[in-house]
Amino acid sequence: MHRLILLFGCIGLLWGCQKATVQMTAPSSSTILASTADAKTTRAAALRIQRLERTGLHNVFRVTEKLYSGGSPEGDAAFQALQHIGIRTVISVDGALPDVERAKRHGMRYVHLPFGYDGIPKERGWEIARAVRDLPGPIYLHCHHGKHRGPAAVALVLRCLDEQCTLDQATAWMKQAGTDPHYTGLYAVPKQFTAKSFQSYRPRQTAFPERNVVSDLSRLMVDMEHRIDHLRHIQKAGWQAPKQHADLDPPHEALLLWEHYQETLRLDLGDYPRTMRQLMEEAQAAVKELEALLRLEPEQKAQLRGKIDQRFEQVTADCKKCHAHYRDVPKEW
Repeated sequence: MHRLILLFGCIGLLWGCQKATVQMTAPSSSTILASTADAKTTRAAALRIQRLERTGLHNVFRVTEKLYSGGSPEGDAAFQALQHIGIRTVISVDGALPDVERAKRHGMRYVHLPFGYDGIPKERGWEIARAVRDLPGPIYLHCHHGKHRGPAAVALVLRCLDEQCTLDQATAWMKQAGTDPHYTGLYAVPKQFTAKSFQSYRPRQTAFPERNVVSDLSRLMVDMEHRIDHLRHIQKAGWQAPKQHADLDPPHEALLLWEHYQETLRLDLGDYPRTMRQLMEEAQAAVKELEALLRLEPEQKAQLRGKIDQRFEQVTADCKKCHAHYRDVPKEW
């Protein structure tokens, strides 16, 4: 009898310890509250954000059952990857015009709701939240690289559609996605948008555009960003055409970047200080030198590799200075 009592006592003790251990387990840092797949419900559920590897896509995350985040889909392989996930709606917050026709061929609807690196205007923010709430999912929300504007928009959606999503959780998500802390305007977004404020929102228009008109300056900045990305790939390949992008001609890419600067400097930049124009002129001069270096014979380029790197670094440094002063400044509400 004493042995039976002792046995049951041990079992009870073990059971109690096991329960205590479960209760004391801290939630993972990658766990975040998110809305369910039903677009019209905002029930909060603990969900581990998953990073995915998909052909043709960069920085892809499964944030909720309905919402995915990542970089811009380029080419059929990327849209096939989205199709395999089951994506029905693609939302772009990038300035580049979406590939609407390719999306349609893969059975997806495109919605274009762009904004800048300085933050999200109120009306555009409500529009993004409403699109995720009302449009059929799963939804793939993207910017260019999938690291900055896209994750900020996702943080906004979580804050607007999930009453239990905290500011710390939304901010932690942006850090997990790789959002640069220098983009203070983007990091202000989770503070500015909440479920309570979204409930009082009344849309000015109900339709969601496939393509939005962007300013000439925004369009040219997008073109420059893409061209600099091409030159980064070329730099990694030793200033030769990369194997994965054999169509990229190094000096021609530099020339096209110079033309983008030239076209931008022709715009009326009256609202911007003279220093912005000076930074762009310095960058343009460095691009011209870069182009000349890239037109040298392979042996000469190999000898001058350090100088070529320096010229390209000067271009990107001038871009960062300009962005820090004029593009990434938090938007005033």
